[in-house]
Amino acid sequence: MTQPLLLASTSPFRKALLDKLHYPFDTASPETDESPLANEMAEQLVMRLAEAKAKTCAPDYPEHLIIGSDQVCVINGEIVGKPHTVEKACQQLQAASGQTVTFYTGLCLHNAKTGHSDIICELFHVHFRALTEQEIYNYVEREKPLNCAGSFKSEGLGIALFDRLEGRDPNTLVGLPLIALREMLAKQGICIL
Repeated sequence: MTQPLLLASTSPFRKALLDKLHYPFDTASPETDESPLANEMAEQLVMRLAEAKAKTCAPDYPEHLIIGSDQVCVINGEIVGKPHTVEKACQQLQAASGQTVTFYTGLCLHNAKTGHSDIICELFHVHFRALTEQEIYNYVEREKPLNCAGSFKSEGLGIALFDRLEGRDPNTLVGLPLIALREMLAKQGICIL
């Protein structure tokens, strides 16, 4: 008998991605402080938070395999989070204009029964085209990407902002690396196909 699966996230984007695998799962809200530690690099931050989110849910789901994930965007060497305001979203996109932006996505599969965690960081590079101020404003007004790291939704109109995308798994950019997750689940005896 395989263990039940839990997504430690309230993100509708991550839930929609995990739905692609057609495997039953529950969701829970991980109560986790997402503040970076002093001098913490992007890779360390997302891996730490992905594991923390998964482990936070373990006491309430002691029989589950728990998926935790976290993502940050790095523009010109600076970690950028969710903008939350139109002004900040426009600033983030202006900084990204003509640049290559790297997304770091931490993924953890925590086995609540054994206490073992499998943790990785997957990178995805977004090559932005040069954007005008009007294009940036129009985009933010239309799509309102205020809860998205980097201030865009690649699965929506945000695709119009790019020259090209570079990475192993396009799902990583949205926030859940499904190829890596399938590999982790297989190690735990869960076969998707």
